[in-house]
Amino acid sequence: MIKCTGHYGSPARIAADVHALLLFSNPSAADAAIARIAPGLQGVVKQLRASGQFTGKADERVAVPTAESRFILVGLGAMEELTIERLRRAGAQAARAVSHASKLAVYCPLDEHVRKIPAVSFPDAVTAMAEGALLALYKYDAFVGKKKQEKSTQLSEILIATVDEGFQSRMKDAIQHALVLAEAVEYARNLSNAPANVLHPEALAREAVALGKKLLVNTVVLNRSEIATNKMGGLLAVNRGSEHEPRFIVMEYNDKKRRLKPWVLVGKGITFDSGGLSIKPASAMEDMKTDMSGAAVVLATIMAAAKLKLPLRIVGLIPVTDNMTGGAAMCPGDIITMSDGSTVEVLNTDAEGRLILADALVYAQRYKPAGVIDVATLTGAIVVALATHATGMMGTDADMMNALREAGERCHERVWELPLYEEYGTMLESDVADMKNVAGRWGGAITAAAFLRHFAGDAPWVHLDIAGTSTFEKATDYHPKGATGIGVRLLTEFLRTRGAE
Repeated sequence: MIKCTGHYGSPARIAADVHALLLFSNPSAADAAIARIAPGLQGVVKQLRASGQFTGKADERVAVPTAESRFILVGLGAMEELTIERLRRAGAQAARAVSHASKLAVYCPLDEHVRKIPAVSFPDAVTAMAEGALLALYKYDAFVGKKKQEKSTQLSEILIATVDEGFQSRMKDAIQHALVLAEAVEYARNLSNAPANVLHPEALAREAVALGKKLLVNTVVLNRSEIATNKMGGLLAVNRGSEHEPRFIVMEYNDKKRRLKPWVLVGKGITFDSGGLSIKPASAMEDMKTDMSGAAVVLATIMAAAKLKLPLRIVGLIPVTDNMTGGAAMCPGDIITMSDGSTVEVLNTDAEGRLILADALVYAQRYKPAGVIDVATLTGAIVVALATHATGMMGTDADMMNALREAGERCHERVWELPLYEEYGTMLESDVADMKNVAGRWGGAITAAAFLRHFAGDAPWVHLDIAGTSTFEKATDYHPKGATGIGVRLLTEFLRTRGAE
């Protein structure tokens, strides 16, 4: 993780290779900021504004070389329209603009301006700027040779600076919060990006145990025989075509606080999805190493919760297997018995995630939880509905869904609720079993959630389908190409607000 620290002072006092100034499009506000932070640039900024090269509109960026050091101007847009997300993107823009430098200083907007925006506090601004910069610098290079790594210049330190006095303690706490979140997201991204020949089910289970030891979080891993003892027919059926044994990971943060009803997080852990005998086309398999992104999100959220010392009891449940085509593989038409005794007619072996999640949802009921949230790259249908801009959300508890929606708006990991009417459940009725695992072409994301609802019990439950948001084909401001880690900051913010209540 790149070092990130807070500092008081101007570029004249702060040693950095590059200084990034975040400026509003309002000329008076921009001029006031330049006069306070870098008065030597006043003439240059006025020239750039006059020529139209830099107007301060959101996401605008221009480099200004000087004799002493390099400056980058990043636009924030109109002051009255400032949001946390604009500050997050501005931090990312500053970090992505730097090359051949080791230290970047990013300067906060003046407090006299931030105070005029009710939705933005100084700690929020600092966290967002640091978060954006740190997340934007992520690279997955675990398997890149040293020579190639040496050719790639990487910042080693980000300095968040302010010229306003009296903010040092709040700045330190805000930056620490950003560091925890960025580290957790990076952890999730690394897990999701790891190839399936390296991160197979046994390896993911070992990773969870190692994380638990590091965080002092109680971690237990059920092996195949223990999974069978728990009658997890969905997990066992999906695993039949694999040479790797299944695993079921149980992590309990603050497990000794038995008076607290736990929040249970369930993550889909398919380490590679070939589709099984309902095999995917080759082009659809390329990114299927990331089909365990829900598991990665749950592990990383527990990491963040432990490091932030959230005053909650949290349980993470992760069913783990790959979905392969071995000789004993589950066949279309098979009927399997789930851990609650329900029978399921398997019409499509590529609808396997819901089978392993169903067993985990049944297992979750033993905790009598305050609420259950499952996170899964579950359906291509959610990508058709929402593209990559929002996570699909369905559930049985309006309060939980509203809280997740609000948390998503704050951290810009937005969720969108789809209906879950009873009629969707009737689409899963089977002639030969209690239910079937797919309902046909229409409403696929919703009928998948309806399948899960059958196993969720009476506890408040929400399903998050991250199939569209877990991986990007192109990099954005602070999300890389490949695994995004989306869901970690969403769940952490949701839990943080639960802990503050």
